[in-house]
Amino acid sequence: MSRISIAFFGAAALYGLVGMAMGMMMGASGDHSLMPVHAHMNLLGWASLALMGAFYGLAGARTPAKLAWANFIVSNLGNLITLPLLALLLGGNTGVVPVMVAGEILIVLGMVLFVVAIAKVGRASPATA
Repeated sequence: MSRISIAFFGAAALYGLVGMAMGMMMGASGDHSLMPVHAHMNLLGWASLALMGAFYGLAGARTPAKLAWANFIVSNLGNLITLPLLALLLGGNTGVVPVMVAGEILIVLGMVLFVVAIAKVGRASPATA
């Protein structure tokens, strides 16, 4: 398995663990005010990054390496900015919105990079069904 695929899976697993811990803490405390952070942690961190890692693993040698690493860095940077700031916003700190928007833009840019990588791999693949 490629290093990029392992990097995506490793990051996804860490987001998954944090999301699970958040879920356990919310369940134990009865305070579900951070449910949106928990949901985004699991969707943007665990699910999305794991799917990207799987794609790059399946693409193998056709993976555009520099693009894939840019995808990894931009997606994680966006998550690491956005997710904690979302928790602060839910707590009433509206001053975080401008920086949070920058993180959200990075998350979207990460997905754009992934779409471009899919197109590049698709063009490099032999024509089959």
